[in-house]
Amino acid sequence: MKRYFITGLLIWVPLGITAWALRFLIGTMDQSLLLLPENLRPEAFVGVYVPGVGTVLTLLVVFLTGLLTTNIIGQRLVIFWEGVLWRIPVVKSIYYGVKQVSDTLFSSQGEAFRKALLVQYPRKGSWTIAFMTGHPGGDVANHLKGDYVSVYVPTTPNPTSGFFLMMPKSDVIELDMSVDAALKYIISMGVVAPSNGKKDANQSQAALLHGSGAASSASSDKS
Repeated sequence: MKRYFITGLLIWVPLGITAWALRFLIGTMDQSLLLLPENLRPEAFVGVYVPGVGTVLTLLVVFLTGLLTTNIIGQRLVIFWEGVLWRIPVVKSIYYGVKQVSDTLFSSQGEAFRKALLVQYPRKGSWTIAFMTGHPGGDVANHLKGDYVSVYVPTTPNPTSGFFLMMPKSDVIELDMSVDAALKYIISMGVVAPSNGKKDANQSQAALLHGSGAASSASSDKS
């Protein structure tokens, strides 16, 4: 009975967490319907709450915003809007701080969270996975002698919290591992072990070639 119960948990726990996460995301994005007048909301037409309509509206607004800001007129509107926010003391600090972080994270040319690293933390001899976020800048770089990198060490099982460190580049090991695989490894507390990167891929390719060669040899023997 214990084995059956654990097997059932292994089925339902991932499904339950996935359903909870989707419900949270959809419920959050559905809040965009509150911006519409009550007579234009789905409840006014069908009489009941329809989940997901706000999600579609949110995604549509984000897409149209990106589409409009790619032309000259849209870029001028963004510059005008940022100029207005720049004149508001508290809003200026919050907006530009968040904007700088988001531009760094989502930029296709940036190096933030593009590489998984192996570092010694919190002491020598203890190893953990970290992510490269860039290089030290400003006056901080003037006080660091040598080649340093900025890394983010996430906590387990919640990788959204962690520690920001600046370490010598010689003290970090770049892993042949994708960021997604590293996150799974961290969230699972080491239970879900990642593949061995290129080594496993080379072994699979070699096995495939060996199988093809064996099949060719067998065909030749039959002929």
